[in-house]
Amino acid sequence: MADQQEEEDLRMALRMSMQNSPPEPKRSKPRDTAILPATTTPEESRQLQRELMAAAAEKRMLAAAKSAPPSSSQSKNERSGDFEMKEAEKKAKEVNLGNELSDKEAHQLFAMVFGTGVSKDILAQWSNQGIRFSPDPETSMGLVQHEGGPCGVLATIQAFVLKHLLFFPDELGKVAANMPQNLNSRRSKSQYVASNDFSAFTEDAKARALVKSMSEMLFLCGNNKRAVIATLSVISHGIKGSEGSSKDVIIAQALEGLSIESASDLQKVLRVDRYTSPTSAFKRLEGMIPIFQSRMGALLFLISALLSRGLDCVQADRDDPSQPLVTAPFGHASQEIVNLLLCGQAVPNVFDGRMDLGGGMFLKGISTSVEVGFLTLLESLNFCKVGQNLKCPKWPIWVVGSESHYTVLFALDTAVQDENELEERESQIRKAFDAQDQSGGGGFISVEAFHQVLRETSIRLPSEKLDSLCNSGFIVWSEFWQVILDLDKNLGGLKDSTGQMGRKIFDLHHFNGIAKSDLNGSQATAEGETPVQRPRLTKLRVSVPPRWTPEEFMADAAVAPGNAGSESSQKDAEVAKPGQPPQHAPLADCIRTRWPRAVCNWIGDPPSIV
Repeated sequence: MADQQEEEDLRMALRMSMQNSPPEPKRSKPRDTAILPATTTPEESRQLQRELMAAAAEKRMLAAAKSAPPSSSQSKNERSGDFEMKEAEKKAKEVNLGNELSDKEAHQLFAMVFGTGVSKDILAQWSNQGIRFSPDPETSMGLVQHEGGPCGVLATIQAFVLKHLLFFPDELGKVAANMPQNLNSRRSKSQYVASNDFSAFTEDAKARALVKSMSEMLFLCGNNKRAVIATLSVISHGIKGSEGSSKDVIIAQALEGLSIESASDLQKVLRVDRYTSPTSAFKRLEGMIPIFQSRMGALLFLISALLSRGLDCVQADRDDPSQPLVTAPFGHASQEIVNLLLCGQAVPNVFDGRMDLGGGMFLKGISTSVEVGFLTLLESLNFCKVGQNLKCPKWPIWVVGSESHYTVLFALDTAVQDENELEERESQIRKAFDAQDQSGGGGFISVEAFHQVLRETSIRLPSEKLDSLCNSGFIVWSEFWQVILDLDKNLGGLKDSTGQMGRKIFDLHHFNGIAKSDLNGSQATAEGETPVQRPRLTKLRVSVPPRWTPEEFMADAAVAPGNAGSESSQKDAEVAKPGQPPQHAPLADCIRTRWPRAVCNWIGDPPSIV
């Protein structure tokens, strides 16, 4: 009886696999058994029959998948039964929507991102933020944020998008076979100035820059070997047959009522595809842009990045893997999320390398150079120390962190990061000092470590200065720095009798993607002027005095351009008029962590990093 039931089950599976193929003539039982060798035992006959039926089923399933139309519409017969509906769902998953996560993976992923006590408000924030460009012409190159929390994901994507839009505009129409092509590339040392006409970027150029950025970031997370792309099973592959706004409507309808409040919810709707070919991943992402624009876009990209890295690798990157990546109580993206998207590793710290705490314990920081960098207000408050890897990225673009928000700072001129001989010397000394600093950013090292710094940097201190620095048993950076400023160059110091070498004046732009009231863009209404709610883009003039000159020089830095190498006197006057004192905002404090003692000026509302 059991054998008969097993055969019937196998025949049912075969019939289900034939739903999308023309029906074949029904065969009687003697005709089926006639194909088996006469000498086989009953058990062998059943085994061979199962293999033949499985092979036939697999062949028909593959044929159905290849011939599946790009539309989600189904014939009347396909909609008429339970078997047909289940088959359509299976086909959609195999053809377009990837694979399910196991129950274990889904629970690990949900707990890693949100923890066990996440509020519905935080889940709603992360389930209602798409990756969309601003409709405002002045900020149309920027991604707009509507919900708090996912700004760490959006700002990091924004930084990579600006890299492609500003510095690789000619590459936007290409899909290289060895993408991401710019991970280890850099233009020549010659100065390159990008266009400041942000409204000139076409929708197609912005979309391709977004796809290139996402592909590059996912392969960065996957150690340049793989990328995992996450989507949702409730979104049919039928969007391929739609155009423009109709795709948005279809996706919005598919997502209506969808909420992810548990690992089980995530496991039911999440589907993933794995790619080792950058070109294939690019094409897949290109087709999924409407999905990433949907309200689930930011969360799907974060999940894609985590799975590209590998959940176990993400946990190994972290100093405290017991804490969720989305921080309570406000649901902000943690530094680990930002670092994962910037450098491909979910490390929690922003200093270079790792810090040895003794006893085999280490704190992990940024181990490699990065394409776009990071600055934070917390460094200006002495809560942390950002290393040179993040401060000096390959391109003059930085994610800027505050206590509660992430924004983007960028320059159009690659020369803003160029260093003269003395600046390079200072960077060399500072990097050697930081490598020995085990104080967690406190800015001091042991006497033994100090002697190592002197050897690495070829600094020859007179005995009286060396004794003075070492008397307390540890060396503070600020005291050491003052000695270096007064030490002759032939002894390895930075003494400059002119007080002018190394001075800079340049422009930076700051983009805050969250909608803010723009008083300069007020609209006239019957009740008076109403501020426009839109992302904010601010241009800043930055004046940097030499770092080895007296403090008094700062008073003249912002008001006397002199021979600083600025592009034009008109450009200088646009932001910093003679006699105008430097302006202050928290962003200026962030900028000074990259360019010490810099002063800033701007027109209109102050730049906001919250």
